[in-house]
Amino acid sequence: MGSFSIWHWVIVLIVVILVFGTKKLPSLGQDLGNALRGFKKAMSDEEPQKLSADPKPEAQTKSETKDRVQ
Repeated sequence: MGSFSIWHWVIVLIVVILVFGTKKLPSLGQDLGNALRGFKKAMSDEEPQKLSADPKPEAQTKSETKDRVQ
């Protein structure tokens, strides 16, 4: 029951074609691709911000401790 046979996928494809029509399928695929591309870009843009934000406080705390010792 966990895996789908080829007949399940054929039925799903027929239902999708009946619901959306053949003219809208390329635009739906393009919209889905753009949405996934935007999501991946947002996720990759978020990582460098986190990495660049981490070393700055450490550098400030080291310089602050050096000032206190001197």
